[in-house]
Amino acid sequence: MLQSAFDRYLGEVEAVIASGNWSGFADMFSEDATYCEHVYGDFTGREEIREWIVKTMTAFPGSEMTGFPPKWYVLDPPTNRVICDIRNVMRDPGDGSVHEESNITILTYDEAGNLLREEDFYNPQKFADMTREWCRVADAHGTLSDVGKRMLAALGG
Repeated sequence: MLQSAFDRYLGEVEAVIASGNWSGFADMFSEDATYCEHVYGDFTGREEIREWIVKTMTAFPGSEMTGFPPKWYVLDPPTNRVICDIRNVMRDPGDGSVHEESNITILTYDEAGNLLREEDFYNPQKFADMTREWCRVADAHGTLSDVGKRMLAALGG
């Protein structure tokens, strides 16, 4: 059950990225699910998760992320959890270089394979450093948006 639930999760994330419809991400969660995001806070219920994920992933720098493939994962059947290292990959800034940072994600499912909880652990400073470097490269290649330029200046570009 866990492997098929995780495969479904990965497939849904790919579909959301391809469509740009981040609202669909929230549809993977049960009505009373929780999403624990250690920088942004806890979100309770599918609609609260939806509001947060759409706002976050359609704004810079989330809008520049093109993939979230797992680096590795472990299935823990006794707790109905999948523990994984998710790569947050930025788009090519113009020179073919790869810019990414990882987070540890714990997905908790019910007995039927419904997603009850997601919790993400990461180092915000590493994400800021990666974003700053990506912005520098994108700026040098003329592919950085005005929002990105403002972010670069705010990050001490």
